[in-house]
Amino acid sequence: MEPLIIPIIALIAAWILGALFTKALIPFMEKKQFRQYVREEGPQSHLKKTGTPSMGGTAIISATVIIALIAAACSGRLNIELLGVLAAMILFGIVGFVDDYEKAIKKNNLGLSPKQKIIMQLVFSAAFGIFAMYFSGGGMIGATEIWIPVVDVTFDLGIFYIPFVMFVMIAFSNSVNLTDGLDGLASGITAMVAFFVLIAGCSFGFTGIPMVFGAVSGACLGFLMFNKNPARIFMGDTGSMALGGVLAAGALMMKIEFLLAIAGLVYVAEALSVIIQVTYFKKTRKRIFKMAPLHHHFELCGMSEKKVVIMFWAAAFVCCAIAILLMNI
Repeated sequence: MEPLIIPIIALIAAWILGALFTKALIPFMEKKQFRQYVREEGPQSHLKKTGTPSMGGTAIISATVIIALIAAACSGRLNIELLGVLAAMILFGIVGFVDDYEKAIKKNNLGLSPKQKIIMQLVFSAAFGIFAMYFSGGGMIGATEIWIPVVDVTFDLGIFYIPFVMFVMIAFSNSVNLTDGLDGLASGITAMVAFFVLIAGCSFGFTGIPMVFGAVSGACLGFLMFNKNPARIFMGDTGSMALGGVLAAGALMMKIEFLLAIAGLVYVAEALSVIIQVTYFKKTRKRIFKMAPLHHHFELCGMSEKKVVIMFWAAAFVCCAIAILLMNI
């Protein structure tokens, strides 16, 4: 097991830098009028959030990349795995940035079309899939194999490995994006899930990747200081896409995709609620949830936004704890 001390130092440093970057970003985004435009069909209580600065994900990405590279270089842990995971974060952040920029220019909640967004995600995830075919697994199992925890079974996907990578990255980036609908929800959950990936990386002997996720966790905590209710800034698709992409990339490189699904079960539930809602409505013209994603359902059931966020944070903490326990079985 790799020592935790250096990734923890990276976490603290990214927390500080992320907070500084976010604080500086708020007046800049206000001046440039890069603001959030809330969809009218959402909860009416959210309409007051229209005009809040967005694209705060740039602060998270910047703090993560800077601290991860410095921590890795200073500790002799700079390697191809770390660089690949950071590249995935930046590429998926670009997808979100272009989407956010389009929204800012049009001054509404419509950015890239679904077709444009999925094409960019397909290209970037396929590129990462090719990279992972050669460099994932850390030498413990084959690069095109996947590992099933608890039962400790591996399967070699062969030529189907790249489609698997594409599915994991696109599914996870969009799931985090759907989760980012309440003040502090996605940033708080991701700080916990990233810390789980840090622990998993150290436990399985990876040297560079834990630096990334120490930085991701810390940057999210720094951002959360200004994103908690009432939020002074939102991460936008820039942040949610980047965070989903980096979590998926790290899990793929370490072969812990199934553990990530458990640790990030809140993301999964949010995405499934949308899929179930849309599918059921198309067939019956009726809704199962008052509104999807799931966090809006609880809001419309009468819970305050703060209570919903705390409940989901608690659920994420439990899921991460379960994933850690399963990792060690």
